[in-house]
Amino acid sequence: MNVTIAAASVPKPPADLIEGFRNAPTAVISDNLGRLPGSVGLRAFHRGAKLVGTAFTVRTRPGDNLAIHQALELVGPGDVIVVDGGGDETRALVGEIMKEIAEWRKAEGFVIDGAIRDVAAFATSNFPCYARAVTHRGPYKNGPGEINVPVSIGGCVISPGDIVVGDEDGLVSFPADNAATLLASVQAQIAREEQMIKTIREGRYEGTYARS
Repeated sequence: MNVTIAAASVPKPPADLIEGFRNAPTAVISDNLGRLPGSVGLRAFHRGAKLVGTAFTVRTRPGDNLAIHQALELVGPGDVIVVDGGGDETRALVGEIMKEIAEWRKAEGFVIDGAIRDVAAFATSNFPCYARAVTHRGPYKNGPGEINVPVSIGGCVISPGDIVVGDEDGLVSFPADNAATLLASVQAQIAREEQMIKTIREGRYEGTYARS
């Protein structure tokens, strides 16, 4: 079966705008998005590097990675390979070889709403990988699939070109067109929280504060 490619590439916002979220915790980004967006049920399998980039999306039949292989021929620097595998945990959609290809293409990382394998290779790598589960069982390679279409990842809709940020707390994504305004709000909250922590450590804290 065929894989439909809606677009071979997607527009990206300025690199400095994307990099502005490098030091932004996902929790603070989430706070400034009304605490509503964000994928649920995925966890990090890599050594701990921050994930920041723009979504290069793939939708595939559960347990089938033909479309992901085709996507790997198209991705490039700054792309986060975001795969809607339907949350299926019975077959791994990516493993060490595909990780190596993605790194060679200078992609930013994987977000897989499904399973992976060769988990030891991810655990010793700084190449970001978020997924739902691990299984040794390999995938089918028959299709169908779609590339660069809106996808659902852990209950969150991610569109091609959305900015994706991942850290130890999980994943959050948002459209690039409101990223500059969001970044300003995020930076302001970070500054407030740093000041609050300082007052606590110096014994000057007198009020209540509830971010969480």
